[in-house]
Amino acid sequence: MVGSPGPRRASRTLPVFSLPPEHLFPDPQLAREDGLLAVGGDLHPHRLLLAYSMGIFPWYSAGQPILWHSPDPRFVLEPQELKVQRSLRKVIRQRPFELRLDTAFEQVIDGCQGIHRPGQRGTWITSEMRDGYLELHRQGFAHSTEAWLDGQLVGGLYGVSMGQVYFGESMFTTVSDASKVAFVTLVHQLQRWGCRLIDSQVYTAHVARFGGHEIPRADYLERLSRLVLEPSRLGAWALDADLQHGPVA
Repeated sequence: MVGSPGPRRASRTLPVFSLPPEHLFPDPQLAREDGLLAVGGDLHPHRLLLAYSMGIFPWYSAGQPILWHSPDPRFVLEPQELKVQRSLRKVIRQRPFELRLDTAFEQVIDGCQGIHRPGQRGTWITSEMRDGYLELHRQGFAHSTEAWLDGQLVGGLYGVSMGQVYFGESMFTTVSDASKVAFVTLVHQLQRWGCRLIDSQVYTAHVARFGGHEIPRADYLERLSRLVLEPSRLGAWALDADLQHGPVA
């Protein structure tokens, strides 16, 4: 999952490409040291899906043009190597939440957009980006994972799925551990569906605790090129019945 764009590291002198009106991207290996590859374009679903298939994603703040990134190294989680800390396993065993997929995508993205994150001012989920991912959801590529408590949405996450890859975007919580339980439940479901890679884009301590790790961009792009060619699970998702209150911890 990514957060708000922060201060950029000094990078070697490389061009930042200006995107043409056509849905095209430069080679992601040409990105600057800080991961920035290109500027401009739009968030049309075709362009977004092309970007993800090439290892590129949009990440910018309100008032900026659309900025496209492909960082090196890439931060990923192997679904089969998920690690769950003992304290969270204890919470999961209590089965406090009802877990769902794709029943409140708009509420989840709004929760991610509105949640206060320490050290951040504002949000990187602009109205333009919100609209773009809502359209991807309508087309069956973007999905929400939701934690409910007493009929109220109290946490969740959303991302994009293509082939055997899940691209995590953002998460939120209003109740302790809600988004963590939602994430663990999603990973268990993705394991069953044959997902081979969860892309968290850039390092976060949160995903690192679950076993996330960095790999060279070249290795990531090679794996991605194969995995996105596998059949995609399109349309609305639903959890297996035995996961609807969390996996057996």
